[in-house]
Amino acid sequence: MSLRLNGVGVRYGDVEAVSGVDLEVAGGEVVALLGPSGCGKSTLLRAVAGLERVSAGAVTWDGADLAGTPVHRRGFGLVFQDGQLFPHRDVAGNVAFGLRMRGAARGERDERVAELLELVGLGGYQRRRVTELSGGEQQRVALARALAPDPRLLLLDEPLSALDRSLREQLALDLARLLRETGATALVVTHDHDEAFTLADRVAVMRAGRLRQTGPPAQVWREPVDVETARFLGCGVVLAPEAAERLVGVRARVGLREAALRVVPDGALDAVVLGRVHRRDHVRLLVRIGDDEFDAVGPVVGTWEPGDRVRLAVDQDGVAVIGSATG
Repeated sequence: MSLRLNGVGVRYGDVEAVSGVDLEVAGGEVVALLGPSGCGKSTLLRAVAGLERVSAGAVTWDGADLAGTPVHRRGFGLVFQDGQLFPHRDVAGNVAFGLRMRGAARGERDERVAELLELVGLGGYQRRRVTELSGGEQQRVALARALAPDPRLLLLDEPLSALDRSLREQLALDLARLLRETGATALVVTHDHDEAFTLADRVAVMRAGRLRQTGPPAQVWREPVDVETARFLGCGVVLAPEAAERLVGVRARVGLREAALRVVPDGALDAVVLGRVHRRDHVRLLVRIGDDEFDAVGPVVGTWEPGDRVRLAVDQDGVAVIGSATG
């Protein structure tokens, strides 16, 4: 059982919102559509759901073209950014909605609701009003509702983006666990690469309506396909091959993330401090190496001043080799 997109396009009049997308989501796999706002990722997800008309190509499930299949007959579960819960129903009524539509008996519904609320960390919330829940709790209810009918495919459109960052990070971990435990097949839309890499088995990077790169999170992170993708994934500095060879020992076009250069007593690189900014858990330095300026990070207790000399080491987790991967 798998979802396959073959050359999928979506147009709004003369505007091509999505173009030539080829993608497969295998059974039990979680794929994240990752890209900046306005790149077409939510439009693509809505086309998979049947909420947008496909203007080119085909969306198929297990080999069957879904073009003539309405939304409610696709067997897909949907979770949106704002949850879209029914305010007049309590938690149990929301979670059980899909089961009621399917004609499940009362006992079956109650058992499934209790099971899913335990799974999403809301055990005993059946009679709570959804309007009294926090944003994070509402999203957990929305997820339980989507999972209740045992959907063939779970579609999540920015499910955590409306939450504050600390809650978003915790819910991303909880959602990743939940998707693994249930064995769900899922397509997740997000603009947050931390969220994508936490949730997904594979990441599909989208820009300007097209897929630019698809692969395992570690590969996409370490080997972005082009400079634009590297910058989107946090590489603030891009080095030409000659400069990269001098600095990090790799003769290739290289992207450096904020923490690529770290202050260590025995570092191989000599640098001069130009400026310092204290962060919550580290000190960010502006340094000069030779004739070039770079960012570096040091321990939060550091007291360096402009003009001080420091030794730096390269943290390979902050280095991306650009253009070495395909996909």
